[in-house]
Amino acid sequence: MAFKIGLLGLGTVGTGTAEIILNPSGRHPLLQEIEIHRVGVRSPDKPRSVQLPPEAITTDLEAIVADPEVDIVVELIGGLEPARSLILKAIANGKHVVTANKAVIARYGDEIYTAANEAGVYVLLEASVGGGIPVIKPLKQSLGANRISSIIGIVNGTTNYILTQMTAVGADFEAVLADAQKLGYAEADPTADVDGLDAADKIAILASLGFGGRVKREDVYCEGIRQVSAADINYADKLGFIIKLLAIAQGAKGYESDRLQLRVHPTLIPKAHPLASINGVYNAILVEGEPLGQVMFFGPGAGSGPTASAVVSDITNIVGILKSNGKTESLDPLLTCTHQHYCSIVPIEELETRFYARFLCGDIPGVIGHLGTCFGKHQVSLESVVQIGFQDQLAEIVVVTHDVCEGNFRQALDEILALEAVKTIPSILRVL
Repeated sequence: MAFKIGLLGLGTVGTGTAEIILNPSGRHPLLQEIEIHRVGVRSPDKPRSVQLPPEAITTDLEAIVADPEVDIVVELIGGLEPARSLILKAIANGKHVVTANKAVIARYGDEIYTAANEAGVYVLLEASVGGGIPVIKPLKQSLGANRISSIIGIVNGTTNYILTQMTAVGADFEAVLADAQKLGYAEADPTADVDGLDAADKIAILASLGFGGRVKREDVYCEGIRQVSAADINYADKLGFIIKLLAIAQGAKGYESDRLQLRVHPTLIPKAHPLASINGVYNAILVEGEPLGQVMFFGPGAGSGPTASAVVSDITNIVGILKSNGKTESLDPLLTCTHQHYCSIVPIEELETRFYARFLCGDIPGVIGHLGTCFGKHQVSLESVVQIGFQDQLAEIVVVTHDVCEGNFRQALDEILALEAVKTIPSILRVL
């Protein structure tokens, strides 16, 4: 008996998925029992690198999710709609679903998983975070005995490539972005990547799995990398740091707390940190828990082959269950999403972290003392204050704080900006 796949989308990842299924030699034996039954595309006459029977190709995606012969619907069209509606219709028709769509899961995961649990079908999403890196299933299963305290990741290859190049050649953001677009590492509209939106989708999913509660995507605090300059990267280097866009999910007050810090922003990380050496388009996710300690998942975070690898892994997981149990009487709790409550997210104003700030000031005696006084009034303790040099006849001063409350830090900055000597604050970045 062949298990029949309805494939929605035959783009980069869809083509990679089809190529693996059509060439099972040397792979897991279960692949020989999987058949691509229908494929939904926008342009059926478009030349393609993968050979499929013409009768399998259709533009009617709704017919695929309703087809009684399809066992598993694989959604690879991306975006919110019609992906969300098609996934829900597939579930309503008793189909298992595999998806690489982090945006739809991050925003509509509660609706999708409630429907899936009621229908008794699986929705698997290994490919939605980290491309080919196996991290979803390990969080659900292999790390299940641990109390997770933090998940910190570089989960967007485009921004990691841009920051790596800015560090390597000393160029500013706009120049490196233009090169990344020419090379195909950045989209023509790079907003989702460079503004941190893609990373926020991914950390919402990881946080939900790691901390056992649902997450509202809009609760993820998000900053991108547009404001990071070559000057900041240079100063960070001199201070012993590398700048990376980090996605962070962290228990607020230890393992017993139900409050979660959830944020995406550019961050100065020490050069000795495990994530400091992750360069180019690669991704890495560092998970810390008790009793395990730290474990890091590293690999290619996007692309046809890596992402298709994760998609097909999910397909074979479902096929293995169907082959063992026939039609599933009850869902395996290690593969489903069973938690119902929402995580309580700490407001960004209450975050306690270190900060880096760069000031441009008039070269007036005592300006550093004025900065220190303003910070002190708001309980902001300074780790270091360095006058770097001059820029356009203005003194450039860099400050790194100890752990402070973000709200206090922002109040201090408001007061500092009112000082006559302070002309501007070009950069404010958090420090890990």
